[in-house]
Amino acid sequence: MGKSQLWVALWAAGAFGAAAVLDPSARAVAAGAVSTEAQDQAGSETELETVTVVGSRRYGRSSETVTPVPVDVLPMADVAAKSPQFDVAQSLQFIAPSFNSTRQTGADNADLVDSAMLRGLGSDQTLVLLNNKRQHQAAIVNIFGARNRGNTGTDFNTIPPLAIDRIEILRDGAAAQYGSDAIAGVVNVVLKKEAGCEGVVGFGQYSRGDGENTLASSYCGFELDNGGVIALTGEYLKRGRSDRSEPRGSPRTIGDTKMDNRTLFLNGEIPLGDVAHFYFTGGYQDRYASSAAFARGGIGSDDIPSRNSAAMYPNGFVPYINGDLVDHSLIAGVWGEIGGWRADVSQTYGYNELLNDISNTLNASIANEDVILGGPGLSPTKFDAGGYAFTQYTTNVDFSRYLDSVLAGTNVAFGLERRREQYEIFAGERGSWDDYDGAGGGNAGSQGYPGFQPADETDSSRTSWAAYADFEFNWTDRFMTGAAVRFEDYDDFGSTTTGKLTSSFKATDTFLLRGSASTGFRAPSLQQRDFQSTYTEFVGGEPLDILLARNGSAIANEAGVDPLREEEATSFTLGFTWSPLDNLTFTLDGYRIDIDDRVVLSGQFGVDSEAITENLRNQLIAEGVGAAAFFVNAVDTRTTGIDLTIAHNTEVGDGQLTTYFALNHGKTDIRRVNVPAPLLAVPAGAETFLSDRERRFIEDGAPNTKATLTFDYAVGPWDAMFKIIHFGSQTLGSFSGPPVFLNYGAKTSADVSLSYAFTENTKLTLGAANIFDTFPDRQNPDETDNGHVYDSVQFGLNGTSYFARFWVKF
Repeated sequence: MGKSQLWVALWAAGAFGAAAVLDPSARAVAAGAVSTEAQDQAGSETELETVTVVGSRRYGRSSETVTPVPVDVLPMADVAAKSPQFDVAQSLQFIAPSFNSTRQTGADNADLVDSAMLRGLGSDQTLVLLNNKRQHQAAIVNIFGARNRGNTGTDFNTIPPLAIDRIEILRDGAAAQYGSDAIAGVVNVVLKKEAGCEGVVGFGQYSRGDGENTLASSYCGFELDNGGVIALTGEYLKRGRSDRSEPRGSPRTIGDTKMDNRTLFLNGEIPLGDVAHFYFTGGYQDRYASSAAFARGGIGSDDIPSRNSAAMYPNGFVPYINGDLVDHSLIAGVWGEIGGWRADVSQTYGYNELLNDISNTLNASIANEDVILGGPGLSPTKFDAGGYAFTQYTTNVDFSRYLDSVLAGTNVAFGLERRREQYEIFAGERGSWDDYDGAGGGNAGSQGYPGFQPADETDSSRTSWAAYADFEFNWTDRFMTGAAVRFEDYDDFGSTTTGKLTSSFKATDTFLLRGSASTGFRAPSLQQRDFQSTYTEFVGGEPLDILLARNGSAIANEAGVDPLREEEATSFTLGFTWSPLDNLTFTLDGYRIDIDDRVVLSGQFGVDSEAITENLRNQLIAEGVGAAAFFVNAVDTRTTGIDLTIAHNTEVGDGQLTTYFALNHGKTDIRRVNVPAPLLAVPAGAETFLSDRERRFIEDGAPNTKATLTFDYAVGPWDAMFKIIHFGSQTLGSFSGPPVFLNYGAKTSADVSLSYAFTENTKLTLGAANIFDTFPDRQNPDETDNGHVYDSVQFGLNGTSYFARFWVKF
């Protein structure tokens, strides 16, 4: 299907109406009908009181089409039972156009954790909540990859889909309500806590016979005599490695990471008499993941003796980066009524750890030392390379009250928050990083991923305090305004105050105008502030050892890099919702997000470059590396765009046709580059500080347009789904620099599935994803970030996949 044909199809479908996300249970959501009435019919009055939707602190209101800011509410029941994708990040990638998460390959630890972002901004500019409480970030900071370069973020795939009731995506700046990171928006993952049991087993693989996915997941909710509920979810997900290297059988492995996930989640709420409720959430995941690094050449290549030993790998080898990941989360709190106020006191804990061991590798300096001592040239083939961990403790005290006698209804909320964060880097064993034979011989450290050195180790922490107030004034039944203000103080960079104004006007019973203006901020993550490592990047096919120097180190200070400070943002949203028919709804929202002092990864300052001072050059030579890079408050950016949804459902024959169209179109531009003074004083300093390649990672890290068009037809026990996903173009930079660019044209993919319900409690689904077998445009592999003929962009690089799922409720 060509681009013009796609847009004709999309807009034609929009003209006839479009509908809910994936299935009949999502139809009401697309039309904005997750109503309190529906909640009341499904559960008790107590359950209803706990319902709120992200973006508002008023309890009991949960319809996204009447909120003054755009919120997508995505039920996950049929996603867990019928989706072609087997994890949360990939499921959202093909549902929500403003959400982007592309699996990386050839990007070291970024291959092991699928980070995600909203509206083309960084993954750490999106705040993630779990049951309305701040979720911790992953310990990883992305150094490689075509997206989210230099960002941290939350790992969505630590949560099993079957445990989730719904996912709420607030497409608006909300730092004044929720604190740091909520610049692009907020994603709130709401877990199930209902009585009953269900299970899903699934299998999928690519049409080329690899990348197998095997899934077994079960959920059980137990209702207690006092009306409480305790819910348990267990999941085992195994993913096989895929390989799209060219030619097939070449000494590279390009594709999905091999992965084994074992996950357990607990969620529940127990009444404490008549006045209070104790709630709790706990999660544990153990993950083993393995990705392939760049291949090293054999006899006849320049890699012997620098990166290989003829006695060990005469034909070359592919090192494997193996990660042991552990993720813990715990939420415990009490809510109840005190003098007409809803009070909520909670404690949240999160821990994420990634430890690396490198296999099928060697330390070339050990092998070369063995040769010098008269041996054949041997080295260990496996090393403990160390790792890192991130811990977060968050204490919240919140109060909220709806005053129906003030104006046409007024909601007042205020609260306090204390957050303690800790970041650790653990050194690897000596052989993973040390140089055994001195200068001029074999390279130091484990090939593929050198271990963290003792000088890289850190155990740092910080504490922040926050206070907020939030008001919603319903002046009439049709006109409301909201205001929020938040003061936050960090012990490492100081304090900040942010605010937000919102408003909505119901011009008619079917047409609502809405808008917001806000200021926001993001505290630089400890991962960005304190990370340090020496790694190898292949520039034009040639290896280059790079030191990513810690902020505040002697090398960073010599380059004139200031201590990291907060990013500051200003955000505007304006749009409308319109329901001209009972079964047809439109929403359109435009937005602009200005961010000053964004923390990004700088360009690489090589020892042979004119862009560094003599002192900096000497320091890098002393460190034994060929270049340095830094985290810096480097750029001011502006992101503008629109979000459009059109939803419709109607009877067709004996069945129900649900159609849904959603589109995000956005663009990020760098308005200013904040070059340190010492680099302005040397030739090419400013150009190297933010090269064209790094600039395009920021401006074009996600497709400029993404759209989905979903048709779901249910008749009797049958349910058929056909979904078109359109990804806009991207232009990434090259290692050679302008005028060489990597132009990835717009592409269109499609998924299809067919479900049959044997009974109302059993369902089999068969289907395929990317049925057009679409791939990104081919490039010169010497210019791509992963050394392959295309980067991991848009929808990935694996082609068609097939799947089967069987769901049962018992």
